[in-house]
Amino acid sequence: MSGVREATHAGSWYTSSGSRLRAELEGYIRKVTPIPALSFTTPLQDAKAIIAPHAGYSYSGPAAAWAYASIPSDKIKRVFLLGPSHHVYLSGIALSRFAAYGTPLGDIPLDLETIAELRGTKLFSEMKPSVDEEEHSLEMHLPYIRQVFGSNNVKLVPLLVGHPPASQTDAISATLAKYWDDPETFFIISSDFCHWGTRFSCTPYYPHAPDPPNPVPPVEGQSAPLSSPPEMVKRFANPGATPIWKSIQYMDHEGMDLLRKPALKGANTICGRNPITVLLNLMQYRYGGKAGAENVHFNFVRYEQSSRCMTGRDSSVSYVSGVLRPSP
Repeated sequence: MSGVREATHAGSWYTSSGSRLRAELEGYIRKVTPIPALSFTTPLQDAKAIIAPHAGYSYSGPAAAWAYASIPSDKIKRVFLLGPSHHVYLSGIALSRFAAYGTPLGDIPLDLETIAELRGTKLFSEMKPSVDEEEHSLEMHLPYIRQVFGSNNVKLVPLLVGHPPASQTDAISATLAKYWDDPETFFIISSDFCHWGTRFSCTPYYPHAPDPPNPVPPVEGQSAPLSSPPEMVKRFANPGATPIWKSIQYMDHEGMDLLRKPALKGANTICGRNPITVLLNLMQYRYGGKAGAENVHFNFVRYEQSSRCMTGRDSSVSYVSGVLRPSP
């Protein structure tokens, strides 16, 4: 393993200027405020994992700040970063061949010792450098990681998650549990939420969607299932009915509720469902029960949409920040 992965999306998905990027991320983080109902103040000393989006920073950067502000960065030495594969089909989970990942804020060294251990289990493959550099689900987290950890000697273990066979679920969970139990290790899950619109081949619509909770609540019991399935919208312009953006909001809260369960099913297009499922399987293996529901607290602290859809011609992507805290 050698070389530095180039920041291939710098200059397009986010600025390539280190000074401007630092100021932008600092500005997003400064706007994060406490949520008393969730006991959310930053940083959260008991936080162990976050879920955060991976779109261009002008879209998802503000939402991602709520997850990153929660990280107790002073005590973390190693970060596992799990992201979905957007461009190639993977039958499992792939490791990087690089020695470091570049960002406009400075390079992030990879934990080569841990990566070698994972490779030795035969449960993980390797991604080609070209696949690594094309994928944005990992890269879009790197500047935030470099910013939040600053000069701390943090090392990265990037995992590109495809479709691991069910027969390997326990073995993968057992392998990751060893690192999860290390108090100096943190997990970051990369995922956007609902991709709505004809360009995503996703236009479900709940005409009677309830008002979503505000602020984003704990997930228990907040999204009661509706009695009728969603319609498929082709064209919508009735000003008297439930707006499409509110229906999307309902589906996203439904998706948040599903994170309490071992499988993610439903109409929502959560692109990071595979990395999230790896985390859920790990929680179930480590703590037992339905993804360890009684032993971990999974709070969603921020929810945003790239735009508010009003007609079937519109499109939107949803961005969510969540924090996982094991029970003491």
